[in-house]
Amino acid sequence: MDQASPINFKNFRSGNIFKKIIGIIIAIMALILIFSSWFTISPEEVGVVLRFGKYQRTVESGLNFKIPFGVEDVLKVPVERQLKMEFGFRTLNPGINTEYDTGDYTYESLMLTGDLNAANVEWIVQYRIKDPYQFLFKVRNATSSLRDVTESLMQEVIGDRTVNEVLTVGRQEIATLVTVKLQEITNQYEMGIQVDQVVLQDVNPPDKVKPSFNRVNEAQQEKEKLINQAWSEYNKIIPKAKGDAERTIEEAKGYALERINKAKGDANRFNALFKEYMKAKEVTMQRMYLETMGAVLQKVGKKMIVDDKTGGILPYLNLNQDGGK
Repeated sequence: MDQASPINFKNFRSGNIFKKIIGIIIAIMALILIFSSWFTISPEEVGVVLRFGKYQRTVESGLNFKIPFGVEDVLKVPVERQLKMEFGFRTLNPGINTEYDTGDYTYESLMLTGDLNAANVEWIVQYRIKDPYQFLFKVRNATSSLRDVTESLMQEVIGDRTVNEVLTVGRQEIATLVTVKLQEITNQYEMGIQVDQVVLQDVNPPDKVKPSFNRVNEAQQEKEKLINQAWSEYNKIIPKAKGDAERTIEEAKGYALERINKAKGDANRFNALFKEYMKAKEVTMQRMYLETMGAVLQKVGKKMIVDDKTGGILPYLNLNQDGGK
């Protein structure tokens, strides 16, 4: 009877360990496959899927699938988020007490106006990504290109205006014009960007000329104040003078009408008397004489009526009475 061969426990243990290692590797690869095959896109983003670096598709927000092991990659693009670029300054911590970078960015903000004056213009561009494919693939580094185009446009628009327009009344017009032109260029270059607005944050003269500019501005304000005061006095005096002139003219018209009516009345009365006179000359003359004497004698203090044949009226005069001479 043959003797049984002894069991090799060493080989048995090695085979089990190898199987366990293989199982662990398979499990790890399965986990990698599972976790690398799915990805999540947030509500304000879209995912641009690349297969071996080439554009494949665009996926919406939520849970999505891709080929793992680096075959497909995903670029997340924030299409619903409003983005911004700052020119001439940089914000570090926005909020109630906003902190700004103390670096020198005058190379962006210092510009020459149309009347050969310098202005320090700080502005913000607010934009959105409307086409992720164009934004990623049509223009190399679309964000940097947008910054360069914006700087060039702002310098062009500022260069067509005077420093007073840039610093005062023309700010809104400049911002609107740059917004329109910037959108036209981004559409032409197919950058996939929607420009919401351009905001002039701060516009000032350079620090070296600020004192002189402030003096000029104060003089301009004083000029405007004096002009307004003059117009105020004008509006007080001129309407009153016009009113007085109108009143005088109306009074003159009334006086002229009164004199004309009186003259017409006198002429009509004379014509009536003349007609009566022509009918009975003696009677009319006698009546006119009596009316005239009645009007005249009422104004005479003492009246002495004597006959033309009477001689020596001295005895009849009482010279001792008051008023006698």
